Amino acid sequence: MKEYFLLFISAIFVNNIVLAQYLGNCPFIGTSKKISVALGMGGAVVFVATMAASITWSVQKFLLAPLGLQYLQTLTFILVIASLVQFVEMFLKKAVPPLYKALGIFLPLITTNCAVMGIAIICQREEFSFVKTVAFSFASGLGFMLALVVLSAIRERIEVSRVPKAMKGTPIALIMAGLMSLAFFAFKGMIA
Repeated sequence: MKEYFLLFISAIFVNNIVLAQYLGNCPFIGTSKKISVALGMGGAVVFVATMAASITWSVQKFLLAPLGLQYLQTLTFILVIASLVQFVEMFLKKAVPPLYKALGIFLPLITTNCAVMGIAIICQREEFSFVKTVAFSFASGLGFMLALVVLSAIRERIEVSRVPKAMKGTPIALIMAGLMSLAFFAFKGMIA
């Protein structure tokens, strides 16, 4: 149980997929202007990352490895992730149209979100069991969501603050993301 707790805490805080691994920066910056959109994008990433890592683990273990087709890992993982994103996109379009509209182009971009692919590959590289893969991918998705929501809260606050004209928009967002990354490095001492 302790091992899973440490894995969970490590994936969310210590090795945060965005702030420590530097994966998924495009949707991180692009969808962090409003908290509501950040929560929607974060939830979609949690779902897609967990499902993608679970399915890719099974594909790797029961199809690619036994047949000696490990060299097709990247292509196979991309196909799995793209299929899942299409499912999420169709669901949001039907069930939550305002969120679907707010996410706009960033929802299909989850397909090419290197954070989702990175999580699946990390699970393979670390040779996690299926349960560890599910736990790690879910926690990594939560870490992505946490970083996204925190940055969007900061950006909402900055929107009503006095910021030099040259720093408005993306430049100040990147500076805030860098400062958040430095702040998250303080968690490195939590896990030995």
